[in-house]
Amino acid sequence: MQFREKARIMDKEAMERALMRIAHEIVEKNKGTGELAIVGIRNRGAYLAERVAAYIEKIEMVKVPVGILDITLYRDDLTKVSEQPVVHKTEIDFDITGKKIILVDDVLYTGRTVRSALDALIDFGRPRYIRLAVLIDRGHRELPIRADFIGKNVPTSLRETVQVRIKEVDGKDEVLILEAT
Repeated sequence: MQFREKARIMDKEAMERALMRIAHEIVEKNKGTGELAIVGIRNRGAYLAERVAAYIEKIEMVKVPVGILDITLYRDDLTKVSEQPVVHKTEIDFDITGKKIILVDDVLYTGRTVRSALDALIDFGRPRYIRLAVLIDRGHRELPIRADFIGKNVPTSLRETVQVRIKEVDGKDEVLILEAT
């Protein structure tokens, strides 16, 4: 399917403001940083998790542990994605047991990625709780999953997709709505 750019809904500055706001909300809701840890879903969620953690460090002067979660083998559509899926390394070098985990991803859509991430995360221990932070919530849930911290709600049609571009992967920071042609 081909897509064309329909709208740019966030530029670099808007993304920074949204991530800073998410960081403030996380600190406020968790009453500080005690037992807090951030885990980003590979790929773009991992980079966004690093950014949120950096903002929290600026706010609280405390370095929060950050991990990267690969969910490839936990996906319910694994056979549709590829005959030979590329599995990347999960990098969580701290015990998540008893921690207040903030799971970070770029876009919340059907909820299936988050379900896979929850399954993968639980294999590492039993956190006190897991909260979800996303840069974009575009709706169209297929599972009863919701984000606790949202950068921007973007209602979309099923003919549209949201593309988050980040400088570490794409060379620039922006969020686009693409429409099927």
